[in-house]
Amino acid sequence: MQVTDASFVKEVLEHKGEPVLVDFWAPWCMPCRILGPIIDRLAQAYAGKVKVVKLNVDENPIMAQKYDIMAIPTMIVFQDGKIVKHIAGLLPEGQLRQVLEEVLAA
Repeated sequence: MQVTDASFVKEVLEHKGEPVLVDFWAPWCMPCRILGPIIDRLAQAYAGKVKVVKLNVDENPIMAQKYDIMAIPTMIVFQDGKIVKHIAGLLPEGQLRQVLEEVLAA
């Protein structure tokens, strides 16, 4: 699911229940393009447990600035509107799954 500056508050910050993983990315970023299919697999694997969304930083600079996104890919996990995990750079799928499992166990 894509989010925008306009939909971010409703879809991420006001979302209650499961954590929200936000993938901050851009189409020109090669590591982001590698991460894209991994994010899609995580969205399927964690459906109903973790909400997974993507935010294109080129098209949505306000939220990228608000969360000090200086490098991409960057992923932030929110729980009830608060940041619970910040992940910078391209991580293997197994490590991302481990991060999500830790968040779910907290």
